[in-house]
Amino acid sequence: MAEPPKARRTFGPVVLLGLAGAGLAAVSGSKPWVTGGSESVEGDGGSALASAMSLSMDGLRGSPLAAALALTLLACWGVVLVTRGRFRRAVALLGLVTAVGMVVVTIEAFWSLPDKLVDALLEVSGTATVTTGFTGWYAAALIGATVSVLTTFVAFRHVPTWPEMGSRYDAPAGSKTSGEPDAAAAPTENIDIWKALDEGRDPTA
Repeated sequence: MAEPPKARRTFGPVVLLGLAGAGLAAVSGSKPWVTGGSESVEGDGGSALASAMSLSMDGLRGSPLAAALALTLLACWGVVLVTRGRFRRAVALLGLVTAVGMVVVTIEAFWSLPDKLVDALLEVSGTATVTTGFTGWYAAALIGATVSVLTTFVAFRHVPTWPEMGSRYDAPAGSKTSGEPDAAAAPTENIDIWKALDEGRDPTA
């Protein structure tokens, strides 16, 4: 019987960590993931002129799904905060699938992006001397995607026990039962009218 209260306590930390992971993935998805340089040497007689040029390929162009999936996951977290019931859990499942897709795209970029950058450098420089390396943004994207998978999995598992938005934010349900103390008479004082409005009742009814 102690499991539901314990699961409810995961709501705040998991949501905050999930938002942080998705936000990190979204920001790093538009930053350079791979950088590289190409050095060409031109000589005339005994002298040589060395010129170096560097290019960078960012993750958004190399993996267009990375930033898009991260933004989708941020939207999923927002929906989880304001919905209830089965729809809420369905959105949590969608977030988990999106997070797994982020991991797959990020890992795939480990092999594809350096090759794309090498081809671009060779085409521009016309030399076989090319070096590439990953930036810290790629590591950040991988961390954000991994954190997103963990948090969305916990969300999908425990979301039925998480706190939900109160029904007071819904549209008024209509008639009240006869057992309620304020059903017999309509409010007349200003303070009573404001209380009725705050409770979602129509004071003029």
